[in-house]
Amino acid sequence: MAKARNINRPLSPHLQVWKWGPHMTVSILHRVTGSGMATVGVIVFLWWLGALAAGERDYARFMDLLTVKSGAPNIAGYILGIGLTLSFFQHMMTGIRHFVMDAGAAFELKANKSFAVLTVVVSVLLTAALWGYITYDQLKAAPAGNAPIAVETK
Repeated sequence: MAKARNINRPLSPHLQVWKWGPHMTVSILHRVTGSGMATVGVIVFLWWLGALAAGERDYARFMDLLTVKSGAPNIAGYILGIGLTLSFFQHMMTGIRHFVMDAGAAFELKANKSFAVLTVVVSVLLTAALWGYITYDQLKAAPAGNAPIAVETK
Protein backbone atom coordinates (compact mmCIF):
# COMPACT_ATOMS: atom_id res chain seq x y z
CA MET A 1 0.00 0.00 0.00
CA ALA A 2 1.27 3.48 -0.80
CA LYS A 3 2.22 5.72 2.06
CA ALA A 4 0.97 9.26 2.49
CA ARG A 5 3.21 12.02 1.14
CA ASN A 6 6.14 12.94 3.34
CA ILE A 7 5.64 16.62 4.20
CA ASN A 8 9.39 17.09 4.65
CA ARG A 9 9.98 16.51 0.94
CA PRO A 10 9.29 19.35 -1.51
CA LEU A 11 6.72 19.08 -4.28
CA SER A 12 7.91 19.04 -7.87
CA PRO A 13 8.18 22.56 -9.30
CA HIS A 14 5.41 23.54 -11.66
CA LEU A 15 5.18 26.00 -14.56
CA GLN A 16 5.26 29.05 -12.29
CA VAL A 17 8.74 28.10 -11.06
CA TRP A 18 10.44 27.61 -14.41
CA LYS A 19 11.67 30.55 -16.45
CA TRP A 20 10.16 30.26 -19.91
CA GLY A 21 12.59 29.97 -22.78
CA PRO A 22 12.45 29.33 -26.51
CA HIS A 23 13.04 25.60 -26.01
CA MET A 24 9.84 25.31 -23.95
CA THR A 25 7.87 27.48 -26.37
CA VAL A 26 8.74 25.50 -29.51
CA SER A 27 7.99 22.24 -27.73
CA ILE A 28 4.46 23.46 -27.05
CA LEU A 29 4.25 25.00 -30.56
CA HIS A 30 4.99 21.54 -31.96
CA ARG A 31 1.86 20.19 -30.31
CA VAL A 32 -0.26 23.23 -31.18
CA THR A 33 0.75 23.26 -34.85
CA GLY A 34 0.16 19.53 -35.20
CA SER A 35 -3.31 19.75 -33.68
CA GLY A 36 -4.10 22.94 -35.57
CA MET A 37 -3.10 21.53 -38.95
CA ALA A 38 -5.07 18.38 -38.31
CA THR A 39 -8.19 20.24 -37.21
CA VAL A 40 -8.18 23.08 -39.75
CA GLY A 41 -6.89 20.86 -42.54
CA VAL A 42 -9.59 18.24 -42.05
CA ILE A 43 -12.34 20.87 -41.78
CA VAL A 44 -11.26 22.65 -44.99
CA PHE A 45 -10.72 19.34 -46.80
CA LEU A 46 -14.17 18.02 -45.84
CA TRP A 47 -15.72 21.38 -46.72
CA TRP A 48 -14.02 21.24 -50.13
CA LEU A 49 -15.16 17.63 -50.71
CA GLY A 50 -18.72 18.52 -49.70
CA ALA A 51 -18.73 21.50 -52.05
CA LEU A 52 -17.31 19.36 -54.84
CA ALA A 53 -19.93 16.67 -54.32
CA ALA A 54 -22.79 19.17 -53.97
CA GLY A 55 -22.33 20.52 -57.48
CA GLU A 56 -20.93 23.34 -59.51
CA ARG A 57 -22.80 26.15 -57.72
CA ASP A 58 -21.65 25.11 -54.24
CA TYR A 59 -18.10 24.56 -55.44
CA ALA A 60 -18.04 28.03 -57.00
CA ARG A 61 -19.30 29.49 -53.71
CA PHE A 62 -16.52 27.65 -51.83
CA MET A 63 -13.91 28.97 -54.25
CA ASP A 64 -15.34 32.51 -54.01
CA LEU A 65 -14.67 32.49 -50.27
CA LEU A 66 -10.96 31.80 -50.77
CA THR A 67 -10.06 33.26 -54.17
CA VAL A 68 -10.65 36.22 -56.47
CA LYS A 69 -11.94 35.88 -60.03
CA SER A 70 -8.44 35.37 -61.46
CA GLY A 71 -7.96 32.33 -59.21
CA ALA A 72 -5.45 34.03 -56.92
CA PRO A 73 -6.09 33.84 -53.18
CA ASN A 74 -8.04 36.64 -51.55
CA ILE A 75 -7.35 37.86 -48.00
CA ALA A 76 -9.05 34.83 -46.42
CA GLY A 77 -7.19 32.51 -48.79
CA TYR A 78 -3.86 34.09 -47.93
CA ILE A 79 -4.53 33.92 -44.19
CA LEU A 80 -5.55 30.27 -44.41
CA GLY A 81 -2.76 29.33 -46.82
CA ILE A 82 0.06 31.17 -45.09
CA GLY A 83 -1.19 30.06 -41.67
CA LEU A 84 -1.26 26.39 -42.66
CA THR A 85 2.10 26.70 -44.42
CA LEU A 86 3.73 28.33 -41.40
CA SER A 87 2.20 25.67 -39.15
CA PHE A 88 3.51 22.95 -41.45
CA PHE A 89 7.07 24.29 -41.56
CA GLN A 90 7.12 25.02 -37.82
CA HIS A 91 5.87 21.51 -37.07
CA MET A 92 8.42 20.02 -39.47
CA MET A 93 11.33 22.01 -38.02
CA THR A 94 10.43 21.20 -34.42
CA GLY A 95 9.95 17.58 -35.45
CA ILE A 96 13.50 17.57 -36.81
CA ARG A 97 14.65 19.18 -33.54
CA HIS A 98 12.93 16.47 -31.52
CA PHE A 99 14.45 13.80 -33.79
CA VAL A 100 17.97 15.20 -33.21
CA MET A 101 17.34 15.38 -29.47
CA ASP A 102 16.03 11.79 -29.46
CA ALA A 103 19.39 10.80 -30.92
CA GLY A 104 21.00 12.29 -27.80
CA ALA A 105 22.33 15.56 -29.25
CA ALA A 106 21.67 19.24 -28.43
CA PHE A 107 20.84 18.79 -24.76
CA GLU A 108 23.30 21.46 -23.64
CA LEU A 109 21.34 24.55 -22.59
CA LYS A 110 22.93 26.96 -25.09
CA ALA A 111 22.66 24.51 -28.01
CA ASN A 112 19.08 23.64 -27.06
CA LYS A 113 18.00 27.29 -26.95
CA SER A 114 19.82 28.12 -30.19
CA PHE A 115 18.27 25.14 -31.95
CA ALA A 116 14.82 26.22 -30.71
CA VAL A 117 15.25 29.75 -32.06
CA LEU A 118 16.58 28.32 -35.32
CA THR A 119 13.40 26.29 -35.82
CA VAL A 120 11.28 29.45 -35.67
CA VAL A 121 13.59 31.43 -37.97
CA VAL A 122 13.84 28.64 -40.56
CA SER A 123 10.08 28.02 -40.57
CA VAL A 124 9.38 31.73 -41.18
CA LEU A 125 12.02 31.87 -43.94
CA LEU A 126 10.68 28.72 -45.64
CA THR A 127 7.13 30.08 -45.49
CA ALA A 128 8.23 33.41 -46.98
CA ALA A 129 10.24 31.65 -49.70
CA LEU A 130 7.35 29.35 -50.65
CA TRP A 131 4.78 32.15 -50.78
CA GLY A 132 7.24 34.38 -52.62
CA TYR A 133 7.61 31.63 -55.21
CA ILE A 134 3.83 31.09 -55.41
CA THR A 135 3.03 34.79 -55.86
CA TYR A 136 6.08 35.80 -57.94
CA ASP A 137 4.17 35.68 -61.24
CA GLN A 138 1.47 37.96 -59.84
CA LEU A 139 4.07 40.43 -58.57
CA LYS A 140 5.96 40.71 -61.84
CA ALA A 141 2.85 40.92 -64.03
CA ALA A 142 2.19 44.27 -65.64
CA PRO A 143 -0.80 46.18 -64.24
CA ALA A 144 -4.02 45.85 -66.20
CA GLY A 145 -5.16 48.66 -68.48
CA ASN A 146 -8.12 49.36 -66.22
CA ALA A 147 -5.99 49.59 -63.05
CA PRO A 148 -7.25 52.17 -60.55
CA ILE A 149 -3.82 53.83 -60.51
CA ALA A 150 -2.71 55.39 -63.77
CA VAL A 151 0.62 54.17 -65.09
CA GLU A 152 2.73 56.85 -66.73
CA THR A 153 4.01 55.95 -70.17
CA LYS A 154 6.53 57.86 -72.31
